[in-house]
Amino acid sequence: MTITAVRTSEAVEAPDPTSTVAVAAAHADDVDRNARFPFEAVDEMRSSGLLSCSLPVELGGRSTSITDLCAIGRKLGAVCSSTAMIFAMHHTQALSLRFHATSGAAAELTRTIAESDALLASATTEITTGGDVGSSTCAVVVSRDTAGGDTVVLDKNAPVISYGEYADYVFATARRTPDSPSNDQVLVACPRADTRLEKTGTWDVLGFRGTCSPGFQLHAQTSAAHVLPVDYATISAHTMLPASHTLWASVWLGIADAAMGKARAQVRSAARKSPGGSPPPQAVKFADLTVVHQRFVSSVAREIERYEAFLASGEEHTTVGFTLAMNNLKLDASTTIVDVVVGALQLCGISGYREDHPASMGRLLRDAFGPQLMVSNDRIRANNAQLVLAYRG
Repeated sequence: MTITAVRTSEAVEAPDPTSTVAVAAAHADDVDRNARFPFEAVDEMRSSGLLSCSLPVELGGRSTSITDLCAIGRKLGAVCSSTAMIFAMHHTQALSLRFHATSGAAAELTRTIAESDALLASATTEITTGGDVGSSTCAVVVSRDTAGGDTVVLDKNAPVISYGEYADYVFATARRTPDSPSNDQVLVACPRADTRLEKTGTWDVLGFRGTCSPGFQLHAQTSAAHVLPVDYATISAHTMLPASHTLWASVWLGIADAAMGKARAQVRSAARKSPGGSPPPQAVKFADLTVVHQRFVSSVAREIERYEAFLASGEEHTTVGFTLAMNNLKLDASTTIVDVVVGALQLCGISGYREDHPASMGRLLRDAFGPQLMVSNDRIRANNAQLVLAYRG
């Protein structure tokens, strides 16, 4: 089964994220302090078309490019990382529809989601697989309903479903049939009306607190038309892995931007007080930190361009080198963000350490350590170790 050609949609003007950025900024501290879902910012995303923008034009979206999505994610990351991560995770699922669900019954699913600006979450991990998204224990069971149509039943114990209880659909992975091997997976779009979520954990963590990501026991009984017509391995390699890594890295770059902004303000303040207008000692350290930040900017931009070039090529299958590049983007971005934020904290000194000061780095610092843990860097390195054995350069 082949994927939908990605050249069929002509992108229209990307939606303006200005109002969502402003709303997210206004509520960011409260979202973080209370580990609550950013209702206000997500509502603004919905009303301004930010939720449906990555879906294809012909099915009600805007076919917004990866580059533009990443730019929006970066702007949101600079003001509220939880809102930004929700945006990024949502569009990873939406792009799966854009590239793999544009004909037949799947197209109607995509159109419905675009028309309602539905919020999409994912359940790709399972309590029994140790975080391995490439395998499933649970399976789809097909049955015939009273009206004569096919329905699917899915029960899944997911250790994490970010913002699951607030999503309109949860995209869940499962084995194709109860007799299928663990790596023969499909992706099922489970509508809220057809899904029951039983919370199995709590969410009281250091960072990304507003993503509200506890575990759930998911039970869904929905139309068989909600099973995407492309195997999950293809969806993951073509879309989910590169989309998530480029979007996440852009969000994390936004967090680094915010830290740099705070540090810059402190250094300039010190410069104004410096006798004779000579640069203060912090200015040299800040100049050094801009090197790290600029490398971060360049590495993210380079891999976004790589993904755009892959999509423009119309190729269905990724290469080993492409997958390594996307994995390495995640590894590099998730550690560089810590270097930038910690460096900025050192420049801000005690002001950055205070929670009641405009230069406070508390939320940024806590959020900066999350990227290494969400999809563990150790797991990605282990995957890379397998890939390099087949990589010919």
